[in-house]
Formats: sequence, structure tokens, C-alpha cells
Amino acid sequence: MNSWLSVRRGGAPLVVSLPHTGTDLGPLQDRFVSPWLARKDADWHVDALYGFAADYDATIVHTSLSRSLIDVNRDPSGASLYPGQATTELCPTTTFDGEPLYRAGAEPDAAEVARRREQWFDPYHAALRAELDRLLQDHPRVALYDCHSIRSRVPRLFDGELSAFNLGTNAGASCDEALRLRVRDILAASGQSFAVDGRFKGGWITRSLGRPANGVHALQMEIACRAYMIDPDTVDERNWPQPLDAERAGRTQATLRAVFDAILAYTSSGRSR
Repeated sequence: MNSWLSVRRGGAPLVVSLPHTGTDLGPLQDRFVSPWLARKDADWHVDALYGFAADYDATIVHTSLSRSLIDVNRDPSGASLYPGQATTELCPTTTFDGEPLYRAGAEPDAAEVARRREQWFDPYHAALRAELDRLLQDHPRVALYDCHSIRSRVPRLFDGELSAFNLGTNAGASCDEALRLRVRDILAASGQSFAVDGRFKGGWITRSLGRPANGVHALQMEIACRAYMIDPDTVDERNWPQPLDAERAGRTQATLRAVFDAILAYTSSGRSR
């Protein structure tokens, strides 16, 4: 197994993907404008927020690499997942706020992007596929749950304040409608704001691996950072990231546990293979 890629194998019909919690910049750190800027858009504390996943005997796939090296949740062809809207590339060259990530002349060219894809992107997706295939040997249905977070206000990406919970299912194509509705109802009962297939409909992980007809139901959950930490409107090296806030995180985790309960009730229904 690659040192940057970890897989916790469980027996439950649930694979939890953590693609953006890593902060390791490896040998490329000096090419970035600053390490802080290169880590600014990490999904801070999301691995801790979902620390309960092992209690469900979920399989957990995690990369320690920063998304600034390569974003394993982007279309590997380079095509935008959100045409007409601002986004970042397979190998991002700017932050979410549009700030240049690389020192002048240090940006990756096409050949380097291809190397990074082979070295890091492809193994991450191979690990996800392998775990889904393994679990499908024992379960009629398997869920892939892709974990994300983002600052509540990023004007370049969306207007105003983002909902606390943002469920993405590729407009219903990546999972069964019954499961989508179950999760939606849990979010609606949470007392926090939510959206379903709004600004964030699911990235490449959800869209490429969700195949309900083949027993794989993929969901992405994008959580606004204010749901589990203090989330300043403007961030800099002095105030970002903030520490995990126990009260906010506890309230949000209660909802996420209910979501996991619903997912496992759905995937565990029916006869085993």
C-alpha cells in the first residue's frame, strides 16, 4: 500500500471516502507560494468529524496528500464538473478564492499533470473500486459516502452563505431515489439548513462510481465549516484553520450518525449474495 493512501477495511456495506483532508505537500512544497495557501482549502477536521465511522465497521479510504497536489474528486480528463461556474482544476493552480498557488513559472504542465494522475489519482480510485467490489461479494447493495467540507462563504464559488448540509447525488443519478429521500428527510429534521443537489451535486467520485443498477449507491456530503467550527467570513494565516468546536461538531455528528444509520438500513435490506 502506498504510504500516502490508507484503507481501513470493514465488513459493513459502506465505504467512506476522505479525499480532501490531507495536508501533505511532499517534495513540491517549495513550488507553492506558501504552505498555508496550498493547504487553505483542505477539508479541515473532516476526518475527526467522521471519527465515528469505524463504529459502524465502515471501510475508510483516506489520502494524506493535499488536494493542491492533485484533486482526486475532479474529472481526470480535465473537463469541468460544473460548466459555467468557477471551480478548480485536476491539479489546482489557484485557491477557491482565485489566489495563485504556484510561484511564477512553477505551475505543472500537461506532462506533470499526467504523472501526478498516474502516481496519485489512479491509485485512490483503484482503492475505492476494489473495496466496493469486495463488499459487493457479501452484500446486495453498497453505499459510497464521500466526505467534504468548505467555508460557509466563498463568493467566487457561490453567492451568500452555503447551507450547513449539502447532499449531492448527481441530481439523483448516483443513488436510489428511496435512499436519497431518506437522507434528505434526516437533514430536514436536523434543525440546520440543507440543500439537495444544489451548488454541490457530487464530484467525480460520486458521479463515476455511483451505479445504482449495479448495487453501488454514491452520495456526497458537503458540510459548511460553521457546522463544526468557527468559520470567519475572511480567513488568513492568523485565523485559519480554527480548531474543531465540540458543541457544533457534536450537534452535526448526531445528524451524520442518523444519516449513516439510514444508509446501512437501506444497504442491509434484501438478501445477501
